[in-house]
Amino acid sequence: MPLRLIFMGTPDFAVPALAEIVGRGHEVAAVYARAAKPAGRRGLALQPTPVEHEARRFGLAVLTPATLRTEEAQDAFRAHRADAAVVVAYGLILPKPVLDAVPLGCFNLHASLLPRWRGAAPINRAIMAGDIESGAVVMKMEEGLDTGPIAMAERIAIAPDMTAGDLHDELARRGADLMVRALGALERGTLTLTPQPEAGVTYATKISKDETRIDWSKPWRQVHNHIRGLSPFPGAWFELPGEGAPGRVKVLRTTKGEGRGAPGTVLDANLTIACGDGAVRIVELQRAGKQPMSAEEFLRGNVLAVGTRLT
Repeated sequence: MPLRLIFMGTPDFAVPALAEIVGRGHEVAAVYARAAKPAGRRGLALQPTPVEHEARRFGLAVLTPATLRTEEAQDAFRAHRADAAVVVAYGLILPKPVLDAVPLGCFNLHASLLPRWRGAAPINRAIMAGDIESGAVVMKMEEGLDTGPIAMAERIAIAPDMTAGDLHDELARRGADLMVRALGALERGTLTLTPQPEAGVTYATKISKDETRIDWSKPWRQVHNHIRGLSPFPGAWFELPGEGAPGRVKVLRTTKGEGRGAPGTVLDANLTIACGDGAVRIVELQRAGKQPMSAEEFLRGNVLAVGTRLT
C-alpha cells in the first residue's frame, strides 16, 4: 500500500520531490513549509514559498509553524498519523519528539555526498572548493546535523564550467527520483541503511555577504570556482569603474581565459580579466536591477577599454 507521508520543504529545490511523491500515488497527509514572506517594493503582499504554491496546486493541506519545539506543534505533527516524513530543504530543525513521531522515520534529501558538505550550502561549497563530483543522498534523520545513515545515493559529475544553479537543478531532478525510489523500498520493507563513514567530514557553512566580492589577485581557477559557486545567487561581484558612485556587477558565468596582466585588468575586447595567475573570460553577467546578459550584450552599453582595472 502507498505510504502516508508528511512532506516538509520550502524552496524550489524541494518542488520536484513533492511532485514525484504525489505522482507515485503516496498519500500526503500534510505539507510543512516556511511561512510566506512579504514581496514587492513595499513588502505588502505575502509571497508563498515554492513548496506551498505547489502543494496548494495539488490541493494539499499546508502548515507553516514558526517552530516545531512546542508541545502544541509536536502534537499537531503526531495527529497526522503518518508512516514517515520526507524533508527537503525545509529550513527548521526537527527536534527529537518530531523525529520520533512517525514509525518509519524522517528521511532527508541532501544535496551532497555525505559526509562531505554537511550543512546549509552544500551545492555552493562543493563548486567553490573545486570538487569534480557531487551527488544526492537520502538519509534517515537523527538529531545531529546531517549525521544519519544513508539509504540511497547518486553521484553527479561537476563539469568545469558548471554553476551552482546548474548543479542545483540537476540535483533537484535526480534527487526527486532518488527519494521516490527510497520510499518504494521503504514501503516494501527492503530499504537498507548504511552508517556514514567517520572520515571525510566537511561542513558547508552558510554563504556570507563578505565573501561574495571577487578577489582578482587569486589564481584564475579559484576566481572561476568562486564565481560559478555563487551563481546565480547570491552572485560574485566587482565594481564597474567610472564617474560617480561605482556600479556593482554580478558575474554569472566565466571560463578559462588567455593572457596575463595585473590582477583585475581587462586584457581584450572579449572581457578577459587577468587574475593573480592566468585569466578568466566573463561569459555572462548582470548589472544591478537588470536582467542577466551575455558579455557581448554588456559591452554594447558599457565601455571597458583594454587596460581598465576592475575592483
